[in-house]
Amino acid sequence: MGIAKQKIYWFCQLFGWTLLIMVEYLAYLAELGFDADTLYLAIVNIFLGITLTHLYRLMIRRWYWVRLPFIQLAPRVLFSVFVLALIMTLVNLPIDRVIVPQYLVNEPWLFIGYILTWGKTMLAWVLSYTVYHYVERTRNAEIEKILLKTSIRETEAKVLRSQLNPHFVFNALNSIRALVYENPTKAQQSITQLSNLLRNSLLADRRKTVELREEMKTVEDYLALEKVRYEERLTSRIELDGRTLFWQVPPMMLQTLVENAIKHGVSTAIGGGFIEVKSMIVADKLHIIIRNTGVLGDKEASGGFGLANTAQRLELLYGPEAAFQIFQEESTPDQSAETGGSVVCATITIPAQSEGLFRRTSEAMSNAS
Repeated sequence: MGIAKQKIYWFCQLFGWTLLIMVEYLAYLAELGFDADTLYLAIVNIFLGITLTHLYRLMIRRWYWVRLPFIQLAPRVLFSVFVLALIMTLVNLPIDRVIVPQYLVNEPWLFIGYILTWGKTMLAWVLSYTVYHYVERTRNAEIEKILLKTSIRETEAKVLRSQLNPHFVFNALNSIRALVYENPTKAQQSITQLSNLLRNSLLADRRKTVELREEMKTVEDYLALEKVRYEERLTSRIELDGRTLFWQVPPMMLQTLVENAIKHGVSTAIGGGFIEVKSMIVADKLHIIIRNTGVLGDKEASGGFGLANTAQRLELLYGPEAAFQIFQEESTPDQSAETGGSVVCATITIPAQSEGLFRRTSEAMSNAS
């Protein structure tokens, strides 16, 4: 229990018991006048009430009663109330017989009356304390569930990051091997690009997000390596809005989508195809568009894991405001002639994570200009 809660608890103890006992004492004082013995008894009752209820607090916390089901908790609470009332009765009744014997002579069932009187007081205190701790425990349990769920989601996010296809690495190495004798300079450059890809893949599980400009360097390295393999059968275009360069995106996400586009789109087209990546800001949200030659068939057969990976990562990181869509683009005859056939379009929407993002982007743009 924190310091603030401790202060509140002891204030309620002192104020509550003092108010309760002093109200009864003032009623006695108004009727019979001042009596030192009665005042001493009132003070004793204040400290006795505080002591007994505090012991109950220690007991219920030590034995975790609030974790018990109601059918087991109820008899324990009632028995505790009876014990506390009995102790107060055993203390007060003998003293009252000495101080105010005239009020006790004609009282039938005197002992039971004292038990019931003190029982009501103790029941109110015990119930209030038990209910408070029951509600607090329920709330803490909900918080623990949320923290556990968050931890699980974070673990899932780490697993979903960086799924660099081993087949791509194998093909890239074969392409580089062919370049070693034909074009050593190009081979060295390709090795550097592959090294960058592998490094970013290894670092991806350590970072939740990276700047878009850094992610696009990975995409450019990937496209350069695939260009070695497909040569003239692959063309690419990248158009980035300068305001989007510092937005945070999941690492290796775009690379996965571009890889999926080549594997299930460009590579299956007879005459090859194109990949286009654009970024823009619309309504204070980052929009990334990836277009490529291809026909969108069954999503499970067309890179289903990569697509599910993207959708799930966006949801884990940004919540419902983020979105991922992939669809077959309807094109006119002129567009079909320009793109060389059918086009698949994937769109990503990412909300701004902080106001400072716009300020940082603006400052970077100003410095660049």
